[in-house]
Amino acid sequence: MLWKCAVCGYVHEGDEAPEKCPKCGAPKEQFSAIAEDDAKKIYMSDRTNDIHMEIVRLAMKLEKLADEGIEINLDPPCVALFKNAKKEAWVLKQRSKAELAGHMSKGKW
Repeated sequence: MLWKCAVCGYVHEGDEAPEKCPKCGAPKEQFSAIAEDDAKKIYMSDRTNDIHMEIVRLAMKLEKLADEGIEINLDPPCVALFKNAKKEAWVLKQRSKAELAGHMSKGKW
């Protein structure tokens, strides 16, 4: 069963709510049980949220690598490729962030 903290939104898994919220310290009384349909959404989205977070992490790594290539400044075509890669990494990162925000707004976190 899943329980949600009314103070901070932390989701706890267990037969009952925790004595206090692990995130904000709110007492057990601040937790409410999450409906079965909503809990199913959370469980189903768990892996896809992890994938989106990994895409964001990898896009940030691509941006750093592109910056390094730009800094080396070997020749104009090479620099242009790195600049494009940096822009594309930004787009990938923002797409996944927007999708995560959509998941959060629908209770899928």
